[in-house]
Amino acid sequence: MDYNDLRHFADSWGLLFMTLVFIGVMAWAFRPAARKHHEDARMIPFREDEADQ
Repeated sequence: MDYNDLRHFADSWGLLFMTLVFIGVMAWAFRPAARKHHEDARMIPFREDEADQ
């Protein structure tokens, strides 16, 4: 396997694979069940302020 074979693979199946991985990660991150986790992460900077009050 030489450079041209690897480049051909990356241009075809590699691109398809990376596109599917990207779509999968986006679907996982924006799933409705993740809302509580995102809300909790959003409030991390303010937790110290809440503890002071």
